[in-house]
Amino acid sequence: MNIKNKITTLLAGGVLASSSVVNAQLSSQQLAGKQINTITTAVPFLLITPDSRSGAMGDVGVAISPDANSIHWNPSKLAFIENDAGFSMSYSPWLRRLVNDINLAYVTGYKKLDDFSSVSASLRYFSLGNITFTDQTGGTIRDFNPSEFAIDGAYARKLSENFSVGLAARYVNSNLTGGTSVQGANTKAGQSVAADVSGYYQSNEFEIQGRKSTIAAGLNISNIGAKMAYTDGADRDFIPTNMRLGTALNVDIDDFNKFSVALDANKLLVPTAPVYQTTNGQIDYDIEGNPIVFSGRSNDVGVASGIFGSFTDAPGVVIKDDNGTTVEVEKGSRFKEELSEINISFGGEYIYNNVFAARAGYFYEAPTKGNRQFVSMGAGVRFQVFQLDLSYLVALTQQSPIANTIRFSLLFNFGEKGNGDA
Repeated sequence: MNIKNKITTLLAGGVLASSSVVNAQLSSQQLAGKQINTITTAVPFLLITPDSRSGAMGDVGVAISPDANSIHWNPSKLAFIENDAGFSMSYSPWLRRLVNDINLAYVTGYKKLDDFSSVSASLRYFSLGNITFTDQTGGTIRDFNPSEFAIDGAYARKLSENFSVGLAARYVNSNLTGGTSVQGANTKAGQSVAADVSGYYQSNEFEIQGRKSTIAAGLNISNIGAKMAYTDGADRDFIPTNMRLGTALNVDIDDFNKFSVALDANKLLVPTAPVYQTTNGQIDYDIEGNPIVFSGRSNDVGVASGIFGSFTDAPGVVIKDDNGTTVEVEKGSRFKEELSEINISFGGEYIYNNVFAARAGYFYEAPTKGNRQFVSMGAGVRFQVFQLDLSYLVALTQQSPIANTIRFSLLFNFGEKGNGDA
């Protein structure tokens, strides 16, 4: 086992920041008659929903009305926020069906500079609990509390009455081993820097059956950044570059009641693992000792190649003969796999008198790409500048590690009153 996979094995609970990341050693496998080919990256904690509002709405967020947590979902939305300043604190116990000491904490804030622009910043801290490192004979080396964190800064500006853009910069630190030597190799904290590029459109008011309405659309490409390694000699892993595209419809039912629905589509912009050529069940290698790709593309590429190639690199379903020799790729399966890499989120929010909010949502990920499928629900209440949000997740798949996830968020808004975030 190489050093990267050794670290992954030691920290399986932390690597499972999403249930998509389930196998660090096999690029593909067969399970219940389906070829599983999940996409794995370093620091998947960057994609965990940090706040209760979006968490209650099925993880939608790129186009819903702006709040203090917009720096995660779509920084450009903050150019449209109506409060002068605000901040939010969120906390979520994580993977409690597996372990009881993993949690995510998130603090973020924003400040409007003028009617056209705003700045924001956030800190995300992911604690992986206590890990006991042992040697090959089972002897204890040390106890350690691995953790990961990310620090963000963002700027958003309106380019017109209805459209804004946003840029964010991010520093990521992943200290999984505390410098513990593994199989004679010295480990280190993984580090990376990344950027987000986003856009947001908000329509003018129009009427639906006499009710004031607006429609919004958003795009955020996040975590565009350098690969990460945990030793000097190990292969570097992609961080989770991600594209999120979505829309939202907001309707004022009357002076006291408001309703919105939102839909997000989400795709990782990192390489999908290929399927390698095999003969009699054994992987074939070229003269340089590299495994031969039978379908898909090698994932040993640069960041830019990985992003652009992620739209066409799915290997599809590979057919093998009775001896385990790769024969052909099932017709049309490569395109179907590309589509299966798009996750869908749908959510709704009802607000009464800008004081009380009720929310619900649904999230779908293909069974061959991680099989996260859940419904979520939650509520929020506002007391002048103070807002409390709660959310709860109900998994739709058996033995899901994210089942029963609870999130708590506290928000404070100062200055002019916003237009509908309860």
